[in-house]
Amino acid sequence: MSHPTSAPPQPDPAAIRRTLAAQLDADARAWLDTALTEAAEDPGNGPLPAWERRFAEAGRVVGADHAGTARVLLLHAAGAGTATLTRLYQEGSGAERRAVLDALALTVAGPDAVGLVEDALRANDTGIVAAAVGLYAARHLDAHAWRHAVLKCLFTGVPLTAVAQLAERAAGDGELDRMLADFAAERAAAGRAVPADLTAARALTEAAPPGRTTTPPAGGGAKEN
Repeated sequence: MSHPTSAPPQPDPAAIRRTLAAQLDADARAWLDTALTEAAEDPGNGPLPAWERRFAEAGRVVGADHAGTARVLLLHAAGAGTATLTRLYQEGSGAERRAVLDALALTVAGPDAVGLVEDALRANDTGIVAAAVGLYAARHLDAHAWRHAVLKCLFTGVPLTAVAQLAERAAGDGELDRMLADFAAERAAAGRAVPADLTAARALTEAAPPGRTTTPPAGGGAKEN
């Protein structure tokens, strides 16, 4: 298995914006409207576009609970390319790095930003790891890297609910099942509990991959179509 066979749904920036705006007070909504307008209209010339200043100050204006979403919308409105995303990721705080990772599915159509995901998966910050296994990773990580991303979540205690398209990519993946079984055996040998997430993920590998069904042939048993 290399990639999911069905394309995951594309996030809707307009819907995300409406949901965020409904949670902000009047001043924060006005700031968001101005910031997104600047991001859409500013060509990015000069040492620091206005929207990048807004990106940095989002937490102070809209609050920590909403800053990540505001930053994702800013990156989308600005049409931030891989070079800009990489710079903001490398120079940013933990919260800013998470926003960059969350924005990848909206801003980068191809695999050019996989390096950012791979870097994030080497982090010890569980918030960074959780952001790394979102929709962009589901679309663009190859099978080997994706399996190790799942294991990274288990190692670090990131719930597997953070892994986008987990059921679709795990379905029929015997190699992932083997790796999960080995990890479970190591935990048991060390006298440590096996995470419930691991057991659930192993069950997912037993499902037929998307696009394939299992039906009984006339003579009994199972047959794949």
